Amino acid sequence: MRSLPFLFLFAFGLTSCKKPDPIKVVLPTDLTTNITVNNSSVQVVANAINANFYTITFYENNDSTVVESTTGEATHVFAASGTYTIKSRAHATYADFIEKTEQIVLTVFTAGSGAPTTGYTSPLSYANYSLVWSDEFNGNTLSSDWTYDIGTGSGGWGNNELQYYTNQNVKVDSGLLEITAKLEAMGGSQYTSSRIKTQGLKSWKYGRIDIRAALPYSKGLWPALWMLGDNITTVGWPSCGEIDIMELIGGDGYNDRTTYGTIHWQDNGTHAQYGGTKTLASGKFADEFHVFSIIWDQAGIHWLLDNVEFKSVSTSPAELSEFQEKFFLIFNVAVGGNFPGNPDATSVFPQTMYVDYVRVFQ
Repeated sequence: MRSLPFLFLFAFGLTSCKKPDPIKVVLPTDLTTNITVNNSSVQVVANAINANFYTITFYENNDSTVVESTTGEATHVFAASGTYTIKSRAHATYADFIEKTEQIVLTVFTAGSGAPTTGYTSPLSYANYSLVWSDEFNGNTLSSDWTYDIGTGSGGWGNNELQYYTNQNVKVDSGLLEITAKLEAMGGSQYTSSRIKTQGLKSWKYGRIDIRAALPYSKGLWPALWMLGDNITTVGWPSCGEIDIMELIGGDGYNDRTTYGTIHWQDNGTHAQYGGTKTLASGKFADEFHVFSIIWDQAGIHWLLDNVEFKSVSTSPAELSEFQEKFFLIFNVAVGGNFPGNPDATSVFPQTMYVDYVRVFQ
């Protein structure tokens, strides 16, 4: 009978030394990825069942960049064309995960490396119209029909733009006008570009205007093909009227494939504007040439992309009388400002707008 207490204590000791059961980790399952390439920018969207978070690793040369994300989304900008490895992991914990490794082949288009070789071309004639002026940008210098705006303008040309406009960023070569925005210091600005115009030299009232161009891209870029009323020096803006044949605000995705057609005027002492947008189904306006057009008469203005109308406005009301006068052309590439916002780490420089021709029919 005296041995019973001893047995009880021994049993108690065995029970008290038992290790707790380890926490069971449930690994994620069904990891899928969607990779979107937009020039040098690559976006990965990973998704898995029971994932607490994700890490996406971008391998570039002998380096790697790891992006941790609770949503599975990660973006990386590669410096050059090449074949790159991307590793996507869906984590339960940092040490417990499933992974997927993929390779992508990247072709990076850098503005300034050459104009596109494809795209829409408009006809040389239209029924009931005559060609009254054109510039095909042949030769190697800008024609005498153009002049330059120089400097930073008042308040960054009224829009808090960041570039210094110089006459050094224009080139005419191989039948193309090139206007290039650069990341370089000049006149107290961090960027340079060019802005050319026909003010005081050529202007028109009504007609069809076709401009064949390939546009720059990237956050903070603002290319424009537009017009101002001849009387701007006497009545100011917006009383002179403004016709934006094409504007683009650069940026990945929607922005790089969307252009704006707009008019501005003064309505009873107040700035007024009206317009519309045209978005490509895929790609971006830097990929190939397009023809940006307006058809303008006494009744209204119609905007067209590749000869397809996407917006129109009636200019017959008295408060839009600005558009019954002569206007001159302006081509420029702005950097930053109120409309596009400023460049960021994803922005690519230099950036060039290529113009194949501009034609005015009446």
